[in-house]
Amino acid sequence: MYPSHVPLYYNNPFSQEAYIYSLPYQEMDYYYSTLDGRQFDGHQPPSAPPGQDLEPGPPTSPPPSIVPQQTHQAGAYAVDPGSMISCLHRYTYVWLRGREQFWFYPTFIGRHSVSGYRWTGSRWVHYGISLRQIQSFTCV
Repeated sequence: MYPSHVPLYYNNPFSQEAYIYSLPYQEMDYYYSTLDGRQFDGHQPPSAPPGQDLEPGPPTSPPPSIVPQQTHQAGAYAVDPGSMISCLHRYTYVWLRGREQFWFYPTFIGRHSVSGYRWTGSRWVHYGISLRQIQSFTCV
């Protein structure tokens, strides 16, 4: 009654499994180095090219003492990462949705988030935030 040549699992090109299994298998290439100190004459290999840090550190001075006026507001959803590019490595005052506001020093701007350093009132601390949470910002 049931044909024996029909496989138990058949290939349906519109199924979710077709998309999962049709992709080539890619193994995560984790590289664990076993460095020997003799390879570098007793010195450690450089982690970045001379004169270039992997990520810039916090500013060496506190932000301005004056809180700027809130001038423009973001749209209904999120701040555009391109609009914040001009504030990279500059003192930036940020207003979040929910009334929180603070001085920020952005060092990286991604598609959906920004990271850098937030002023606590006494020091800079590493901080990251989603662009969706930013209501408005201004840089000086």
